[in-house]
Amino acid sequence: MFVALSRFTIANDMADQVRAAFRDRPHLVDSAPGFIGMEVMCPADNADEIWLVTRWSDEQSYRTWHRGHEYHEAHKGIPKGLKLVPGSAEVRLFEVFAN
Repeated sequence: MFVALSRFTIANDMADQVRAAFRDRPHLVDSAPGFIGMEVMCPADNADEIWLVTRWSDEQSYRTWHRGHEYHEAHKGIPKGLKLVPGSAEVRLFEVFAN
């Protein structure tokens, strides 16, 4: 299994709008080949910090989706006016070798 973990911190008090956008997302990634699942969360002590975990059958499936048009379509639901804390956006890629 392969995991892509993204995180970012909201700078302008739009956590509720970001949460709603994820809850109401168009689910475009759900039918991508190799996609297993996704969780979106925030630390209990910081509602402005968002963590997104996507699970894939393999790295190539993730990279194919990430380069495709559906990736860009999926991100059109980002709330207008959203600002992030500079330098807070990060994507880390993981190979899962045991569970």
